[in-house]
Amino acid sequence: MTEIASRQAVIQDHSAFLLGKHDFQSDIKMIAGSALITTILETVMLATSMRFAAVARVTEDRWVACRTVDEVNFGLAEGDEIEIQSTFCQSVRLSSQKVLFNDVATDEVYGNHPIAAKFGIVSYASIPIHRSDGSFFGTLCAIDTEPRDVKHPRAVAMLEMFADLIGQGLETEEKLEAQEQLVTKEREMARAQEEFIAVLGHDLRNPVAALNSGVQLLASEPLTDTAAEIVPMMRSTVYRMNELVDNMMMHAKARLGGGIRISRTADAPLAEAVTQIVEEVRAGPPDTDVHLDLSFEQPIYCDAPRVAQAVSNLLSNAVRHAAESTPIRVRGVIGGKGVEITVVNQGDPVPDDLRENLYHPFKRGADTRGEGLGLGLYIASSIALAHGGQIDVSCSNGTTAFTFYTPLQEVAL
Repeated sequence: MTEIASRQAVIQDHSAFLLGKHDFQSDIKMIAGSALITTILETVMLATSMRFAAVARVTEDRWVACRTVDEVNFGLAEGDEIEIQSTFCQSVRLSSQKVLFNDVATDEVYGNHPIAAKFGIVSYASIPIHRSDGSFFGTLCAIDTEPRDVKHPRAVAMLEMFADLIGQGLETEEKLEAQEQLVTKEREMARAQEEFIAVLGHDLRNPVAALNSGVQLLASEPLTDTAAEIVPMMRSTVYRMNELVDNMMMHAKARLGGGIRISRTADAPLAEAVTQIVEEVRAGPPDTDVHLDLSFEQPIYCDAPRVAQAVSNLLSNAVRHAAESTPIRVRGVIGGKGVEITVVNQGDPVPDDLRENLYHPFKRGADTRGEGLGLGLYIASSIALAHGGQIDVSCSNGTTAFTFYTPLQEVAL
């Protein structure tokens, strides 16, 4: 391929930009989409009486229009390209000096220049545009087929000021675009992580269920004294594993699906669901002492399994942070705020600096003993919010109480 043919092969036009396939797509899009650039070009035309103004991307071998305002009908739009040898902008790029003439017929430097003759240019201005780091981007051009006074000091000062403003704006736009790309990439990575967590949680369900069945089968068999001590600890561990899987699944589904979803039922078996959770915790190590007091004296419209999951997380939190050999109390009533389920343990209070982020995912206290993912309170709070309620915490006289509230609601018709 000859040098001329090679040069022509890379020349592109407006249609390539519209198809999103232009070699300078991002530069053109950034300039063409800027309201500031349009205002600058229109102001240049108004102040100089020139009838064509443009911002062009100029490289060693390319001249590409990024934004044009054309009242002369040169026929140049965003993405249109002309051979670099047919422009004055090559010398602007090489010298970083502006090119100006009021009338090509009388100008001492550019009089009867072949480029001007080729395009019918009579008056012309081309100002270099540099980024703040000094690198060359392109030119701010103004053209007319009639004589105009573009060399007037005020016009030159205005053109140079606008070129500097465009250069500064380029850096701002490029940083913003880079930041947007980074945010998009981080969102894609976060979604991939959440999908991975959802798949992992799903795949862990079966082996955890198998372990649970095996431990229950062992518990029903005659056991030695040693086995009688080990099996409850195994049951407790399997319970914790199942709870972690449930929290992982719930978190991933909430993030992927736009929030935790609940399915309320009329006269939900809430007491039975909470009792089962407490019994599972009691089946753990012998020193796990949980007192249960439930008093639900009227039908409750809620998602009992989800509420029980919230209570399970509150109870697991209490077990981890309770002072040694102290009981944990679970109390459920229908009170002034509706359904109230409170989990109380004795031990150190929740630090004040932790309370602000207590219900955020993956937040754990500094003294956490290496258990959990930091999702328990977040999931519990999310379930309460899905029911139109909330979770409150209070600390006094050496006790910490987490209360799950949900208002009483009528059955949906």
